[in-house]
Amino acid sequence: SRAKDVTMPAKLPMNFFSTRSPVIDLFRGQLDYADHLRQDSEIALYFFYAPWCGQSVAAREEIERVASRLSDQVLFVAINCWWNQGKCRKQKHFFYFPVIHLYHRSFGPIEYKGPMSAVYIEKFVRRVMTPLLYISSRSKLLDFLSNYEPGVIGYFEFNASPQPPGYLTFFTSALHSLKKDYLGTIRFGVITDKHVAEEISLVNSGSVYLHRHVNTSLIYPNDDMNYTAENICKWALENREMLIRWLRPHGGKSLLLNNELKKGPALLIFIPYNPLAEIHPLLDEITKVALEYYNCNKSQEAEPDPQHMGGNDSPAFDSYVPDAHTKLAETFSITKYPCCNTVVLPQWHSISRTHNVCELCINQTLGVKPNTVNVPHCNFFEIEAALDSFYLQEHTFFQVTSNTIECSNFLSFYSPFNYYSACCRTVNRHFLSFISSEKTIFQTPKVVFSSHGKKDKDDIQNSIPHIEDRNCFIPHLHISGTNITGLSCRTNKTLNLYLLDSNLFWIYAERLGASRSTHLKEFAAIVDLKEEVHYVLDKNQSLIGSTLENFIKNYSILYSPLKRHLVDDTSVRFRIQHVITEVTTSTFHDTVLSNEKNVLLLYYAQWCGFCASLNHIFIQLARLLPPDNFTVARIDITRNDLPWEFMTDRLPTILFFPHHRKEQSMKFPEDFSVNLPNLLKFILHYSSLSSSAPCTKECLHKETVLQQGHILHLEKEIQKLRSEISALHQAHNHLEAQLSEAKREEHQVQQQKHILEKQHKTLQLHSEQLQATFDQKNRELLEMAEKLQELADASENLLKENTLLRILVASREGKLQGKDEINEALQPEQKLSDDNILVSTATATSEEKRIDIDTLETEHSSKNRTE
Repeated sequence: SRAKDVTMPAKLPMNFFSTRSPVIDLFRGQLDYADHLRQDSEIALYFFYAPWCGQSVAAREEIERVASRLSDQVLFVAINCWWNQGKCRKQKHFFYFPVIHLYHRSFGPIEYKGPMSAVYIEKFVRRVMTPLLYISSRSKLLDFLSNYEPGVIGYFEFNASPQPPGYLTFFTSALHSLKKDYLGTIRFGVITDKHVAEEISLVNSGSVYLHRHVNTSLIYPNDDMNYTAENICKWALENREMLIRWLRPHGGKSLLLNNELKKGPALLIFIPYNPLAEIHPLLDEITKVALEYYNCNKSQEAEPDPQHMGGNDSPAFDSYVPDAHTKLAETFSITKYPCCNTVVLPQWHSISRTHNVCELCINQTLGVKPNTVNVPHCNFFEIEAALDSFYLQEHTFFQVTSNTIECSNFLSFYSPFNYYSACCRTVNRHFLSFISSEKTIFQTPKVVFSSHGKKDKDDIQNSIPHIEDRNCFIPHLHISGTNITGLSCRTNKTLNLYLLDSNLFWIYAERLGASRSTHLKEFAAIVDLKEEVHYVLDKNQSLIGSTLENFIKNYSILYSPLKRHLVDDTSVRFRIQHVITEVTTSTFHDTVLSNEKNVLLLYYAQWCGFCASLNHIFIQLARLLPPDNFTVARIDITRNDLPWEFMTDRLPTILFFPHHRKEQSMKFPEDFSVNLPNLLKFILHYSSLSSSAPCTKECLHKETVLQQGHILHLEKEIQKLRSEISALHQAHNHLEAQLSEAKREEHQVQQQKHILEKQHKTLQLHSEQLQATFDQKNRELLEMAEKLQELADASENLLKENTLLRILVASREGKLQGKDEINEALQPEQKLSDDNILVSTATATSEEKRIDIDTLETEHSSKNRTE
C-alpha cells in the first residue's frame, strides 16, 4: 500500500499591525467579524493583506499614517486573507495583494487601485467620505467650474423635504463614479440655491449639469434616459471632457503607456504633486495652457488689430504692396475661417536638399457681391478637391530655388464663390536657424503673387498663410488669447497631454532623458511613437506655462527646430588605452561626422559574444593605421540612440566613413571574414578613392606626401613587429626550458604514482583477507548462538516435565496413604474374605511394582536428557 503524504501544518498567524495601531488587525481572517464592525461605522476601509507579501509590508506604514489622521471618522480594518483557515481566504479569491476596499454605509465595495501612498489613499478616502461638494455661492461655483477636471452639478431644493426627490440617486451616482474611475477624475457638486443654479441655466429641482470647457456643456436628458444612479454615472463618463489625463502605472506588467502612446504624439509632463494640497500653481498653469491649446472655437476668431495694422512701417512691404493693409483687413473680414493645409513638393533631384513648401488655403470670394458666407469648420471634401486642383498646377511652383513667395489662385469647379490660394517657397532641409529665431519660411523681404502665372499685386488679399505662420507673415496681426490658442485643431501634429507625479514615477522621466541627480523633479517630453522620436524640454528652462507654449509651438510648426533626443551612455566602461575610441550619442557627430579623419566604426553590444572576439583585431588595426589620418571607434547600440539613417539590425556591423565624403559611408561586406588583412584592404580601397573632381598637381603632391607618410608609418610598425618577434623568440626559448624541466618533474611524479599504486593494491589485498576472516568468525559466532538457543529451549522443557512428575508423585503418595487407612479399617473383616484380600493384595502389589518401574524409567530418561 502507498504511504500517505505527510504535510506540516501551517504556523499560526501573528499580528501584522502593532497592538497600539489604530488599525484593527484581524490576522486570523475573520471576515464575518469585520462585517459586524462595519455596521456601526459610516465609512469603513478594509485592507486585505498577505503576511509574506512585500508590497503588503510596504503599504502597512502608509495605511497606519492615513489611519492616524482619519481614525476618528473612518473604521480601518486589516484582514489576513492568506490564512487557510480564515473565512476571508475561503470567500475571497484575490489575484494580488494588497487590496483596499472602501464602504460608504451599505454601498460598496469601492476598490482603490491607485498608488500605495498615504497622501493618495487619504485623498481617495476623503472623496468617498464626501462624494458631493456643496456649492453655496457664485464664487464657489466659479471655483468648481474652473477646475481642469470634469464637473457634474446637481440642483436640488431642500425647502420641501429633508431629502428632495432624486438627491439620494445623485449621491449614489457620485459613489458609482468613484467605483468605476479610481482616479476620481469627475467631481460632483450640489447646488441648493435657486439663484446660483440659474447661473448655469438650471431651473428645475433634480436637474443635472455636466460642465465642459471646450465643448458645449450638457444637461442630463431625463426624457431619454431613466433617472438612476448607474445611468447618471454612465452619462457623465461617456460625455466627459479630458483635457489632461493622469497616468499612474501600478508598477506591474501593464499596457497603460503603450495604449496611450499609440493614440498619437503625447506630451508627458512630470511634476511633483501632492493630492492633499489646497493649491497647485504649476498645475493651474499647465491647465491654462491645455485650455488654450484645445480651445478651437476661440482660435477661429482671429481679427486684425487696426492700430497694429496701421503701424506697419516695413519698407519692402510698402514698396511692393501699397494698399496691403486695407486688402488684408478686407480679406480677413470676408474669410474669417480659412482652412489651410501644408503641401511639400517632391525634390527635383535625388541629391537635392531643398523642398518647395506650399500653403494651400480655401477662401470665400466676393465674386458678384453675394452675402458674406462664414464657414465655421473646415470641409475635408473641399480640402481634397483643392489638393487635386493644386497638384494639376504643380509645375507652376516646381523650381529649383526661389527667393520669393509665389502665390496662385485656383477657381473651384464646384462653386463660383470659392477659390484656392497657394503660396510656395523653396526651403532647405537644414535651414532651421531662422525658425528658432522666431522667423518662418514665409517671412521674406520680397513677395510676388501670380494668378495662373500672371503676377498681380491686388491678389495679396488672397494669400492666407498657414495658421502656424500667420503671425510671422503678418507680423502685427493680433490674435486674441495666447499664440497656441486652438493649435490642436490647426495642425496635423495634435498632442495628447498627460501628467505624471514625479514623486512616484521619476524613473520614467529618467528613461526619457531627465537627470537623476536633480533636486527639482520637473520634466517635460514629447513622445511620437509612430515616428520613433521624442523631444525633451530644455533642462535649463523652468517648467512654466510660457515654456510649455513654446515647446508645443516648436513641435507643431513645419520643419520643427526641436532636436531629437537620443539616449546617451554616460558611463563608458571599456577603454583600451585610448587606442579605440568609444563613441556615445553625444560624441557621435563630433567623432564620426565632423571629424576630418577616416573613421572605422564598429557597432557592438554587451551581449554579443562575436563582437567581443573582434576586439584584438581592432586593437591591432588601430596600431597599424596612422592616428593622424584614421580613427578606429566603436559604439554600443544598446546604450546609445543614433539617427535612423545610421542604425543597423545586425551585429557586428562595420562602417567606414571617408574623410572627404562622410555621407557616403561604406559597409564592410558580410560575406568577407573579419580579419586584419581584409579590414586593411577594405579601408585602403575606399580611403584611396578620389573624388569626382579631377586631381590637380597640388592634389597629387598631397597624395604623394600622404602615401610616403603611410610608408614611413608602416616601416616603423614593421620595426616594432620585428623587435616584438625577437622578444617572442627569447620568450619561446625560456618557455621551452621551463617545459623540459616540467616534463622531468612530471616523470618523477609518475614514478611516485606507480609506487603508491602498488602499495595501494597490497593494502587492498590485506583488507580483503581481513574482511574474509571477519566474515568467517562472524558465521561461527552465529552458529554457537543458535546451539545455545537450542540448549536453553531443551532445559526449559525439562524443567516443565520435572514439575509435572513431582505433581504426579505427590498424587500417588496421597492415594497410597488413603489405601493404608482403608486397610486398617477393614482388618476385622480380613479373615472373612482371605481370598479376596490375597487377590487384591496381589493386584496392589503388581500395580505398585508397575508404578515403581515407570518412575524409574522416567527418572532415567530425564537424567539422560539432562546429561
